[in-house]
Amino acid sequence: MDILIINGPNLNLLGVREPGIYGKRDFESYLEELRKRYPEHVLHYCQSNHEGDILDRLQEYGFGRVGGIVLNAGAFTHTSLAIADCISALTVPVVEVHISNVHAREAVRHHSMISGVCRGVIAGFGLDSYRLAIEALLELA
Repeated sequence: MDILIINGPNLNLLGVREPGIYGKRDFESYLEELRKRYPEHVLHYCQSNHEGDILDRLQEYGFGRVGGIVLNAGAFTHTSLAIADCISALTVPVVEVHISNVHAREAVRHHSMISGVCRGVIAGFGLDSYRLAIEALLELA
């Protein structure tokens, strides 16, 4: 199965941004590990700091080009009705992912605009949250 992983704003800074919260590992090296773990599946990846780019990728892949999408929308999780509306229109399942436990952080991070339209939410397991999301999508297939 093909799966798209989308990372939103500031997630290109993994490994240097607040390592106490997000860890010391960059996402590209973790992605290599995921690809080795799932050699029979194609893991597509994109990261953008721009909401419109994320919408474009969701629309490009979300109508059957992949079997599912893993989405860490970053701060857009808490603000983007546009991303929520887009996810609602897609024909493939989307799993919302967060590296940190957003419910143990600032109150503004406790509400997600996208959780209600995603198939599920995985948060607080560090980068392993992505693996757990992939496993969930494979179980749904």
